[in-house]
Amino acid sequence: MSDWKKVLTTVAPWIGAAATGGVPALVGMAAAQLGTAFGKDIEGTSDAIAQAVSGATPEQMLALKAADNEFKTTMQRLGFEHVQSLEKVAADDRSSARAMHIAVRDLSTPVLSYLVVVAFFGVIYLVLTHSISVQAELRDVVMVLIGNLAAAFTQVLNFRFGTSAGSKDKTDIIRTMGSK
Repeated sequence: MSDWKKVLTTVAPWIGAAATGGVPALVGMAAAQLGTAFGKDIEGTSDAIAQAVSGATPEQMLALKAADNEFKTTMQRLGFEHVQSLEKVAADDRSSARAMHIAVRDLSTPVLSYLVVVAFFGVIYLVLTHSISVQAELRDVVMVLIGNLAAAFTQVLNFRFGTSAGSKDKTDIIRTMGSK
């Protein structure tokens, strides 16, 4: 887990669960609450939240703790009894995407996955073994494209193998809590 995620989920567990779950609506709500606590607009993305939390002052962290209590009340009014309820939404979202993939048996996802993996390793091979000459004005564009390909590669791995062992542990904990 990234440092900002650990800090956020420790100081403000409700906002942290919403911000780190990957469900866009919850991430947006967490960013809005974080922005209120910090007194500035924060875009509803993980990157913007990470930047805000990483650069927070001690006073902002105290404000964040208070904002988390308000967020908890709001989330409980919406039907989320515990922080684990928010985490379960994200886990269920990922699970349903994988279940849909299994049920539909559509070949587009595996074909695209293999293309991304082959393209990623092909580009890495080219970069490491050949001197690729790119016009100076196109160099930044090529680097952005390589970065996007690397991000797509990461998403393929996350879809195929899960996002992390920590995510699996959370899913297991949620599953055992639900069976009690």
